[in-house]
Parts: sequence; C-alpha cells; structure tokens
Amino acid sequence: MAKVLIKKLDPAVELPAYKTEGASGMDLMALVKEPINLKPNSSCLVPTGLAVAFSSDFEIQIRPRSGLAAKNSISVLNTPGTIDSDYRGEIKVILFNHGKNDFLINNKDRIAQMILTPVIKMDLEETDDLPETIRGEGGFGSTGK
Repeated sequence: MAKVLIKKLDPAVELPAYKTEGASGMDLMALVKEPINLKPNSSCLVPTGLAVAFSSDFEIQIRPRSGLAAKNSISVLNTPGTIDSDYRGEIKVILFNHGKNDFLINNKDRIAQMILTPVIKMDLEETDDLPETIRGEGGFGSTGK
C-alpha cells in the first residue's frame, strides 16, 4: 500500500475511504456552501476541500462515478483528470452534464472517485525512422468496427 498524505482544507470535510475491500477508488465529495445547479451541456468546477502529497512514482486519477453517469448522465469532463505528485492545491473536479435535465450538486454529494496509479516516465529518443508494423499508419477505425 502506498502512503498518501491528505490535508483537510476545511474542518467540515470528510476524508475519502474505500467503501469495499475490492474497491480501487475512493469517492470524493463536494464541498459547497450553496448547491450548484449544473445545466445540461454545461460544466462546473466542484471543490472537495482536500489537498494531497504522494511519491513521484504515482499520480492520482479523478474518474467519474458509474452511478452518476448511468442514472444522471454526469461525468468528469477531463476523464481521467490527473493530480500530479507535485501539486499541492485543492483537488477540484470538473463535472459535465451530458443529460437533458438540470443536476443539483449538494454539499457532501459523492461526485467522483480518485485512484492512485503508478507512473512510468518516458525516455524519448529522436529518430528519423520507426520500425514497420502490419498496421502501419492506419488509425481511427482502420482495424475494423
């Protein structure tokens, strides 16, 4: 298990926790003084009142909650959102309403989940030629439906 330091930016914030033993993510909750009315085809930035610190071998990914997506068409706009290891500001979630109805975000609503994920850094080597493959430059549906 990797250690993540977490700081409450407001005493009213509840710390995230795994809801089941098999859960890979922890739910993040909204920290809002007034409810936010998220209109269809609109986005908003929702504060969580949390900041974190962890090893540079990891990132935290912010992902949608499946229940919000299935029942209300609410998703994280920049899925997955990335919290870099050197970021010390408040975690905020960009929610998007893909639905046809307004969606009300209340204080302490579970709005997204965060997952700690390993990061493998790239070592780029510039070249004029890439190795050939069967697929070649085919993309965007070139391998079938």
